[in-house]
Amino acid sequence: MKRSIINWSLVLAVSLAACGSGVADSSFAGSTSAAVAPGMAAAQSLSQEDGNAVEAPTVINYCERTGGVYELRRAEYGTNNPHPLPLARYAGFCKYTAADTSRIYILASTLYTKLPTLAVLAYEAKVPTGSCQGNPASCYCTLLGGSDQFGGTSLAGGGWVLKNSVDPSLEACIFPDMSSIDSWGLAYHAHSIIRGIDLTKVVRYHQN
Repeated sequence: MKRSIINWSLVLAVSLAACGSGVADSSFAGSTSAAVAPGMAAAQSLSQEDGNAVEAPTVINYCERTGGVYELRRAEYGTNNPHPLPLARYAGFCKYTAADTSRIYILASTLYTKLPTLAVLAYEAKVPTGSCQGNPASCYCTLLGGSDQFGGTSLAGGGWVLKNSVDPSLEACIFPDMSSIDSWGLAYHAHSIIRGIDLTKVVRYHQN
C-alpha cells in the first residue's frame, strides 16, 4: 500500500472528527475510592525530578471503572539483551483483557481525553495493513505515522516494561500528538479482530 493513501485516510479522519467535535475536555465526575489503588500508588511514587507527570487519580479511576487495569510502565532500551537500559520516561497504560485472554493497551491519557487523538482515529479508520517486512505490527504502526521502535530498526529491542506482568515489554505505537495504542491492537483491529475490548466503547472521545 502506498504511504500517500494511508496518510490521506488519516487526514480525512482527523478532519471529520474536528468538524464533528466541539466539546472541550473536562474532568471525570466519578468519586474516588478511599483506598489507594495499586496503579495509583505506583504513579504517585514518581518524583517530579524524574521529569514524569503523575497520573491524575480521575484518569486511573476511569481506566478501572471501565474494566481496565492501570499499569505504570518504564521505557527501556535493549530488552533483547540480558541487561536492558532503563530510560527516564514512565507512562501509564490501561490494559483491557477479554475472556479469551487477548489484551489491548491504550495510554491512559489517550483513553481519558474527550478530544480526538491520532491513535484513536487510526484505530477507528482500520486502514488496510498491506504487506510489511519484519514485525507486521511495528511496520503497520510506522505506516500509520507512529513509531514503536527504540533506537531504530535493530536487534537490541526496546519497549515499555513492567516486570512480572503478562506482557513484560509492550510495543506501544506512539503518534506525533503523543497518543498511543499498542501496535498489535491496532494491527488486529485493521482486520476487524477485537483484542481485549472494543476501544470505541470506552474512550471518552465518544462520550460527548
